[in-house]
Amino acid sequence: MAEAPRVAARPALAPAGADAVRIVFLGGLGEIGRNCACIEVGGRIMLLDVGIMFPDSDMPGVDLVLPDFTYLRENADRIEGCIITHGHEDHCGGLSFLLREMKFPIYGSALSLGLARSRIEESGLLGRTDLRVVRDGERRQIGPFDVEFIPVTHSVPHGFATAFHTPQGVILHTGDFKIDLTPVDGRSTDLARIGALADGPGIRLLLSDSTNAEEEGHTRSESRVGRVLSDLFAAHPDKRVIMACFASHLHRMQQIADAAVANGRTVATLGRSMARNVALGRQMGLLSIPDDRLVDIEKTVGMDPRRVCVISTGSQGEPMSALALMAAGENKWLSVGPGDLVVLSSHAIPGNETNVGKVIDGLSRLGAEVVHSGLAEVHVSGHAKRDELRTILSLTRPDAFIPVHGEFRHLSHHARLAEEMGVDPDHILLAEDGDVIDLTSEGVDFAGEVPAGYMYVDGIVGDVGRGVLRDRKVLAEEGVVILVVTVDAKTGEVVSGPEIITRGWVYAPEAEDLLGEARQAVLGALQDAAGPGPVDFETMRRRARQALGRFVSERTRRRPMIIPVVMEV
Repeated sequence: MAEAPRVAARPALAPAGADAVRIVFLGGLGEIGRNCACIEVGGRIMLLDVGIMFPDSDMPGVDLVLPDFTYLRENADRIEGCIITHGHEDHCGGLSFLLREMKFPIYGSALSLGLARSRIEESGLLGRTDLRVVRDGERRQIGPFDVEFIPVTHSVPHGFATAFHTPQGVILHTGDFKIDLTPVDGRSTDLARIGALADGPGIRLLLSDSTNAEEEGHTRSESRVGRVLSDLFAAHPDKRVIMACFASHLHRMQQIADAAVANGRTVATLGRSMARNVALGRQMGLLSIPDDRLVDIEKTVGMDPRRVCVISTGSQGEPMSALALMAAGENKWLSVGPGDLVVLSSHAIPGNETNVGKVIDGLSRLGAEVVHSGLAEVHVSGHAKRDELRTILSLTRPDAFIPVHGEFRHLSHHARLAEEMGVDPDHILLAEDGDVIDLTSEGVDFAGEVPAGYMYVDGIVGDVGRGVLRDRKVLAEEGVVILVVTVDAKTGEVVSGPEIITRGWVYAPEAEDLLGEARQAVLGALQDAAGPGPVDFETMRRRARQALGRFVSERTRRRPMIIPVVMEV
């Protein structure tokens, strides 16, 4: 393979003595989700996104994961505001939790703010913020921050790259982007303005999306999906069509609606977030669906299924989502069968593959024909691949570079790509969550760490700590054994029990002999612990737990949670 062209960086150093600029990463580096960073100028903090991450399979009972807000809590009086680069949950879903603890204005495109507003409003927190709309190409002074909002193409409309004009030069954060030359709405990534910044003041520091840094080539245009969807409608005129996609993907919804209307179908939405976002998109002029071709889902009852297209949530197989309920035969409005074509117009987010597979299996068992991205080009990524990343590096010629947004392997590949493209390896920092970066007249370097662990949410913020999560894993994997015994407080004699209650270790009705042996092992340990003198109940609890734990391990090679309950009379 030919070596990539090396492009010399344009000098973009700040004047000697200029005030330092600090960047603090609280999430999004080394993971997909929880995107959150702080840009600090003149003693003030500008937040760049506050996102959530969806839980992995090893986080039982967790609804979602937030960045650690400790640093923001400690510096709440210095927060000038928050910029949301676009309307995806992994960039703005955490705002409704952070606003419970502090107040600040939020800046973003009208659509991004509209998508963020719904969660904030549901939490009753609109009074704690001011939603301030910024427009394509706008340059705004926000306290000490001189910020420019540059249009980029992504899988949700109206995303921004942000250029911070600072005492240390221009810091350019690409946001989530790709270079789509034929975007559905005609709004493309503004490469001309990015190039002008590089040719003018120069780019002192580039922070760029790394999600597809391992993927060679160029990400396909969203408009290609529209052609595939149209072909699917034409090829299945005798089936009801159910399309599942992300509720924020207005471009995808527009192409589904266009294909449905062109094939003489009526469109209905299924899922609360889908209905809400379609209404928002139409209100803002970002979605165009004729009034007579859009109906509520209940109106489809009794309609000819061949004349219906349903746009549904649940493309990630989320439990209780509209599509998951369909697959289980429990959806209130739709009963799926051989007369249905179900299209999953998305890729499974890492960690969701099992859930998506179960939904596909369930739909297939019901007789539906299921099409997904492994069978047809019904989805394209919203993130730039290596050729596009090379283009940005070549165009910006940054003095320094930090890869952002991605798992560590993505960041690492992007860092090596930047070096291939001519960025000085001494000016490339491979940062992670919690890292503090100082940008000074002398250069860019690490300057410490801040707390940046996971904050688990189960119902309410802070409801789940690492200890609780660890206990849940033990319960899920090994089960629990509860020992109940009553002891005479004066003599130490066992008055009743031991009784052993188990869940997830062995099935009690089928293991009476084993449980009987366990009771004898515990009884012997308690008798040894009694001895002469005062009864020490803490010692008796410890001995009972040790005896039962040893017996369980020796006989079954398992390590369930053991809870001794020693009562005194």
